[in-house]
Amino acid sequence: MTREISFDTETTGLNPRGGDRLVEIGGVELINHVPTGRSYHVYLNPERDMPIEAFNVHGLSEEFLADKPLFVDVADEFLEFVGDGLLVIHNASFDMGFINMELERVGRPPIPDEQVLDTLALARRKHPGSPASLDALCSRYGIDNSRRTKHGALLDAEILAEVYLELIGGKQAGLALMAEDDGAAGGDGTQDRVAGPALQRPQPLPSRLTEAALEQHKAFIAGMGENALWRGYEAD
Repeated sequence: MTREISFDTETTGLNPRGGDRLVEIGGVELINHVPTGRSYHVYLNPERDMPIEAFNVHGLSEEFLADKPLFVDVADEFLEFVGDGLLVIHNASFDMGFINMELERVGRPPIPDEQVLDTLALARRKHPGSPASLDALCSRYGIDNSRRTKHGALLDAEILAEVYLELIGGKQAGLALMAEDDGAAGGDGTQDRVAGPALQRPQPLPSRLTEAALEQHKAFIAGMGENALWRGYEAD
């Protein structure tokens, strides 16, 4: 079983070592790359003011956060939720800088780098030279992010889970793993995998070739001479 947590944070700024603090944590649990419905979400009192630049990003005001718990109050439940799961984060160095700073403040060990997967780095490897922001990846993969008028940790974690699934091969990756888990155990303890019939579309997809394109192709083949190999593939 593979347990992962699609994860995001919101903060008061960009510098965890310069006085900025966490104000929101959101996480979505995945088992074998499939969301389980279990999540973690908390707003935090940063014990400081909210710069207007940060407020414009996430919309969390100093007044709204005033009665929210401190990180020290939720550290145990946060660490329990994370456990040994792999944290899947977009631009992981940013979020982990804040998480590990907060853990340090309350006397807890940092979450190690090997427990973190950075989807920003993954996207840049898979699509070199292309925009790799979360919004850009949503556009590339046709993921609806219309609810994302402002940044929010839990919403962004939910969207990231969908993006991550596409980055690692799309929904079929999760379905394949589920199928393996559902296989009947053989007598020697191995999994028996029996392939079922291939699924067929109720109606075939229409051809993307126009009549004009087909005529151009026929003319192209005709110009190659009587002995052209392509003539063997022409439709009657």
